[in-house]
Amino acid sequence: MLKLAVLVSGGGTNLQALIDAIDKGAVTNAEISVVISNNPNAYALERAKDHGIEALCISPKQFGAREEFNRAFLETLNSYQVDLVVLAGFLVVLPESMIKEYENRIINIHPSLIPSFCGTGYYGLKVHEKALERGVKITGATVHFVDEGTDTGPIILQKAVEVRQGDTPEMLQRRVMEQAEWVILPEAVNLIANGKVSVSEGKVFIQEQPAAKEL
Repeated sequence: MLKLAVLVSGGGTNLQALIDAIDKGAVTNAEISVVISNNPNAYALERAKDHGIEALCISPKQFGAREEFNRAFLETLNSYQVDLVVLAGFLVVLPESMIKEYENRIINIHPSLIPSFCGTGYYGLKVHEKALERGVKITGATVHFVDEGTDTGPIILQKAVEVRQGDTPEMLQRRVMEQAEWVILPEAVNLIANGKVSVSEGKVFIQEQPAAKEL
């Protein structure tokens, strides 16, 4: 059983998608051990508690120095002995020590088709604002492993979403969530939980499901 820690900062819609997928059996061999937020008011914490999942807040504001926060955050995460860390709208830069300790064991969901509209400053609604400004016809979402860069780790899954005439950033954000993010994040977790994902030389390889035999 793959033990997950889900890190969140806001409403937690991707967390909810993952909880629902586990409940329905769309994600197998995985369980969420803890949900951690940097924001004490994150609704995602309520989603976790409502589902009987341990939820806690560790904020940089609770510490005098960032190094103290980084150390406490990593110690707390390690205490749960999780196999995979899922960043589901987590707006805190992870310390390098954590990325190294959890190499190829941290995944992130980003609301664009990386390498478009990603990197420093591209998060939340800003991603969709920039996509509309650029006039792209197709956008989407990406699940990738986390490395020391910003949105630069090996890509696991991507899903495209149509940009429609008259879209506002909010409309596009919602469509990307519904059609891409809430689909590929659970799918990626399921693949990892069932040993279908490997990383070699900075690239992700996914083991194909065996074709069904004809009777």
